[in-house]
Amino acid sequence: MALNIGIVGLPNVGKSTLFNAITNSEVEAANYPFATIEPNVGVVEVKDKRIDVLSEIFDTKKKIYTQVQFTDIAGLVEGASKGEGLGNKFLSNIREVDGIAHVVRLFENADIVHQYSDINPIRDAEIINLELIISDIEQVQRWMQKNTRKIEVSGDSNQKKELLLMGEVKKTLLEEKKVTSMNLSDTETRFLKAQNLLSMKKMLYVTNISESEVSDPKTNKHFEAFKAWAEGNNEVIVPISAQIEYEISKLDSEEDAMEFLTSIGLEETGLNSVTKQLFYTLGLEQFFTAGKVEVRAWTYTKGMLAPQCAGVIHTDFEKGFIKAEIYKFDDIVTHRTESILKEKGLLKLEGKEYQMQDGDICNFRFNN
Repeated sequence: MALNIGIVGLPNVGKSTLFNAITNSEVEAANYPFATIEPNVGVVEVKDKRIDVLSEIFDTKKKIYTQVQFTDIAGLVEGASKGEGLGNKFLSNIREVDGIAHVVRLFENADIVHQYSDINPIRDAEIINLELIISDIEQVQRWMQKNTRKIEVSGDSNQKKELLLMGEVKKTLLEEKKVTSMNLSDTETRFLKAQNLLSMKKMLYVTNISESEVSDPKTNKHFEAFKAWAEGNNEVIVPISAQIEYEISKLDSEEDAMEFLTSIGLEETGLNSVTKQLFYTLGLEQFFTAGKVEVRAWTYTKGMLAPQCAGVIHTDFEKGFIKAEIYKFDDIVTHRTESILKEKGLLKLEGKEYQMQDGDICNFRFNN
């Protein structure tokens, strides 16, 4: 299943324009709040150039890229956690995604209505974050009301730890801090993920600036202050111009896109930057399978072992895992054939404790 990223933000910050660029589809991008009511969903390929190189080496035309599903969630407003602006419906849509691309408006344009009278990206971001936090407070309180007495009676030590943890989570949220700000153990993280808290989802800020500023974001008068604010909260921003991304998506070829990018002083699209940063933010990497039939990318969580990555392909591969034949992308680029890699000792058999590395090319051995 594709990674699911929710695009969120206040009304009229450029979410639907960005979504149109991502999917090259015609979603309504109207100049009024709540143009998007039902979430629009599109699945796109992550164009990793390593796939193209491997396809050329193995002389295969079938290339299968990793996919990312983007969900364009309608604009949140202040009071969404209380149902303002159909907020409860929108918050439930956010609850279903793996990560959040939070679009924040930095561009000035009197012709595009803003919910407030001025452009203030820090205020706008804090409004969205606070709505997520308030929703989480209510969810934590419901959990505690349901489970506190039961846990106290049972005396179960693990459940008592969970109760204490939820108390700490509530305290953090009441301080208007997100769950991502907490220092959690792996066990605590797994438990809280099961509670599906909104402020625990990893977030990337996509700062939407004007076409004239995109090649040098520092020329935008809001950019440096917002960047400092985001970094102070241990979060990352990616500057783009959603309008330019949409214009690029309508061009006929990759060559035309690259020519256009060069003309405005950019090396890659903002969408490529967003996708790469989302993978990093979510702790994701890619390994590959390659041969005459196809070259394919597989997404895994950084730190996963070889059997777990085999399970990404098929659960039977993990259950019957024996060994993994693994070689590095740079080595196959240099030597061109697997036979030469074997001769040079660059194709290695790895066991169950091998930790997968980004760009590994794998062939899994397993028992049926």
